[in-house]
Amino acid sequence: MFTEDQLTDDKFLCGRLRLWQPAQGYRAATDPVLLAAACPAEAGDRVLDLGCGAGAAALCLAARVPDLVLAGLELQAVYADLARRNAARNGVTLEVVEGDLRQMPTALRRDFDHVISNPPYYPGGGTPSPLPGRALAMQIDATPLALWVEVAARRLRPGGWLTMITGADALPDLLGALGKLGSASVLPLAPRTGRPAKRVILRARKGGKAPFRLLAPFVIHEGAEHTGDRESYTPAANQVLRRGGDLSAQFG
Repeated sequence: MFTEDQLTDDKFLCGRLRLWQPAQGYRAATDPVLLAAACPAEAGDRVLDLGCGAGAAALCLAARVPDLVLAGLELQAVYADLARRNAARNGVTLEVVEGDLRQMPTALRRDFDHVISNPPYYPGGGTPSPLPGRALAMQIDATPLALWVEVAARRLRPGGWLTMITGADALPDLLGALGKLGSASVLPLAPRTGRPAKRVILRARKGGKAPFRLLAPFVIHEGAEHTGDRESYTPAANQVLRRGGDLSAQFG
């Protein structure tokens, strides 16, 4: 397990959430915050975070929506332990189960109102990180993205929602894997106005019948390029990333 000298103490949502993260290894940035903001959960809902890592997405969601029943599945024992520690530190009840989604642990074989996921989406053919834990958390390996969607669909109750953030180049695979999921919407995440989206948020409903929608891009940064060592979030992105705002309204 990570020792204290191997961890950093990081603020999320303007300090409303404090997370321990490994100084070397996979570290949550904006992806889990955006993922949590896009999930349409309401108080009392049951939420499963597939590949929960150190707990960032689930805990960001808990900071916005009260009284959720939260569970997480995490393959790597060190991150599962860290997620439990982070949940306890922030006063959130989060059931973290260590296991592989290819063989779903019995403890999580139940229905959820929502499944959220920030799966590995970097192409497996590139140069992997020299840190095994980071490489496993970020790069597609033996678990294709389509399997993440399939497993999520099995865990959803009828009418439940999947919310997932991935790289934009993974979108064809995700849409092809929807199966029993319908009413799909995709929100492109553009780094700046006029720039191609590098990431997307997919939201789909089990048994949904509404037509597919490709939404207008959500722009993260102001200006044509980065200037200086300062934040340049758009007002909308600042509301989400710094203040824990609700991104689900972007989906209509």
